[in-house]
Amino acid sequence: MLLTITNTQAPASDLGYLLHKNPARVQSFELSFGKAHVFYPEANDERCTVALLLDIDAVGLARNHQKPGGEGGMLAQYVNDRPYVASSFMSVAIAQIFRSAMAGRSPSHEQLADTALPLTARLSALPCRGGEMFLRHLFEPLGYIVNVAPHPLDEQFPDWGSSRYYTVELAANCRLRDLLTHLYVLMPVLDDEKHYYVSQDEVEKLLGKGEGWLAAHPEREAITQRYLRHKPYLTQAALARLSEDDAPDPDLEDELHDKEEEQAEEGISLNQQRLGSVLAALKGSGAHRVLDLGCGEGRLLHLLLDDKSFSEIVGVDVSYHVLEKAKQRLRLDHLPARQQERIKLLQGSLTYRDDRLKGYDAAAIVEVIEHLDPPRLTAFARVVFEFAHPATVVMTTPNAEYNVKWESLPAGRFRHRDHRFEWTRTEFQTWAQDAAARFGYAVRYLPIGPDDEAVGAPTQMAVFTLLS
Repeated sequence: MLLTITNTQAPASDLGYLLHKNPARVQSFELSFGKAHVFYPEANDERCTVALLLDIDAVGLARNHQKPGGEGGMLAQYVNDRPYVASSFMSVAIAQIFRSAMAGRSPSHEQLADTALPLTARLSALPCRGGEMFLRHLFEPLGYIVNVAPHPLDEQFPDWGSSRYYTVELAANCRLRDLLTHLYVLMPVLDDEKHYYVSQDEVEKLLGKGEGWLAAHPEREAITQRYLRHKPYLTQAALARLSEDDAPDPDLEDELHDKEEEQAEEGISLNQQRLGSVLAALKGSGAHRVLDLGCGEGRLLHLLLDDKSFSEIVGVDVSYHVLEKAKQRLRLDHLPARQQERIKLLQGSLTYRDDRLKGYDAAAIVEVIEHLDPPRLTAFARVVFEFAHPATVVMTTPNAEYNVKWESLPAGRFRHRDHRFEWTRTEFQTWAQDAAARFGYAVRYLPIGPDDEAVGAPTQMAVFTLLS
């Protein structure tokens, strides 16, 4: 089984300092289930790749196996995929051989250890019970660009279809410790198997390695169940502890935070100007079938529904509670039948590929992007521009430069407590231009609200148009 990790930030060979492994040497390590070899296929200032190769002693494992049952019976002890695929064996090897790197310890290069690097991990054979979609659902919310190549069951018989094995590349700008930790946790989750006994110690491992990302992961329940081998008492204990920080009602918290944002902006009726500008951009595009992504309680949906030029309107939000409020605000149950046919509400995440979003003329994304964790922006961009792929995308976000104009907003504080960031005009335009170039769009920018000569307008809007 082979895992490679490539760094392309110069001097790229500094990867060796983070891993505590000299690029000029081949090193071998004895493990309880075989040997591991670490070497560098390439190591220069522009590009450095480290390889971790496992040589699993399958016969030794079978001889030491105490319970031969299970799928395949006694034969499965000797004829199986364990020597060839990424599994809990690889997780153990990472934890033992790259222990210091996974902990983020590098005395000679502490700053580099805390720096996000352009890293690409490649797993030659990764088993996935759940298929490619589940694999993407695990890694894309963490900010990875996922490239997948399925392996056929038998190359001589293509009609048999694909196996559950994939060659996978994961690319992201992230710290090395985060990449190693994500691989450590998620490889056995995808395999849905572990080669060792799972006890309370595994709960502590999961919570420790999942600190900072697991509690907010959309698939945290599936991750927890599979990591703990579907043992109910361990799974329940882990999920209860993951939920401790979520004790307040998140929808109630959002309502309170939204009110704070509205109070900060109410002096200039910014929300009305924002919605009016978005509506005008959608009408100007000639769109008839429109998505409102992150629709919230349905303020824009109400305006769209009142305009007969929009024949089909779809509101999407991750919160079921918020969608229920939108349904009440729009009085959907009391609308005439023809009006009800024009609009529907869907629950969904904007960091997951969703085939229900394909085929629409335009998408509106109003004050949504700043609520996403930065590592998820790559997945978000692919969902909107690559997979949904509407002809027009209208997006608004706060202009951080304008915050100094509000006396009620303390210095350094965002307009909304749930904002993960607020971009300056240059930062937003840089991100938007990159997304447009990657997915074949042109983009233009418009200010919303009073435009100050020094700091710009309070809201910035980008209109993406698909290039023919």
